[in-house]
Amino acid sequence: MSEISRGSLAVWRRNLDAFIKTYKVNFIPPFVEPVLYLLALGYGVGALIQDVDGIPYPVFIAPALVSISVMYSAFFECTYSSYVRMYYQKTFDAMIATPLSIEDVITGEILWGATRGTIYAALMIPVLFLFGVIDMPTSLLLIPFAFPAGFLFSAIGICFTAVTPGIDALNYPAFLFITPMFLFSGTFFPIGILPQTLQYFAFGFLPLANIVNVNRAITMGEFSPVLLYNIVWVLLVALLFFIIGLNLMKRRLVD
Repeated sequence: MSEISRGSLAVWRRNLDAFIKTYKVNFIPPFVEPVLYLLALGYGVGALIQDVDGIPYPVFIAPALVSISVMYSAFFECTYSSYVRMYYQKTFDAMIATPLSIEDVITGEILWGATRGTIYAALMIPVLFLFGVIDMPTSLLLIPFAFPAGFLFSAIGICFTAVTPGIDALNYPAFLFITPMFLFSGTFFPIGILPQTLQYFAFGFLPLANIVNVNRAITMGEFSPVLLYNIVWVLLVALLFFIIGLNLMKRRLVD
C-alpha cells in the first residue's frame, strides 16, 4: 500500500484515453442492454408475473440491471482486458519500466475498472428513466454508489487475473462465480423467497446481492438500517480484495 503514488492516476488516464478512442463501440452496450432486458424480461416475462411486493416487475428489476452492468463491466475489464494488457500487449512491463511501481499499475487498473462501471451506470439511467422504471432525482445516487461497487468487482477480477494460468481459464470465474450471482442475488426475484440459510449466504458472501439491495433501495426511496450493513460490507470487502489483488499481482509480475 505504501508504494502507491499519484502515478496510478496516469495508468487510469491511459486506459481512459484508450476507452474514448473507441467510444462508439463502448457507449452502445449501456444503451442497448437495459432496453433488451426490459423488453424481454420486464415487459415480456413480467406480463406473466404479478407485482413483486406491490412493485411492478419492470420497476423491480431496473436497479438490478444497473447493478449487473456495473458487475460485468468492472469484472471483465480487470480480467480479460487486464490479462491482455499484462500478457499479450506487455503494457504492464512497459509501464513498470518507468518510475511507476507495480502497485501503481494495479491500482490504476482497478480504479479504471471502477470508473468504467460508473460510466455504464450513468449511461443506463436516462434509458431507464425514459421507460418510467426509476424516479428522479433520487436515482442519481446510483452513480456515486456505482464506483465502490465497481471497485469491488475490479479488485476481485484482478485477483483472478493474478492467479489464472491462461486467458481461457478466466472462463471459470466467469461461469462459476459471476453467472450464479447474476441469477441468485435478488436480481430477478426477491431474495426473501429463498430459505433463510441461503439469504444469509447471499448477503454474507455474494457481492452483487448487497449491491442490488442498495440500488433497489435508492430507486424506491426506501432506506433502512440494513442498507448500512450492505454499504459497509461492500467497502470492507472491496478493501480486502484490493490488498489481496495487489499482493497477488506483485508476486506474479516479480516472479
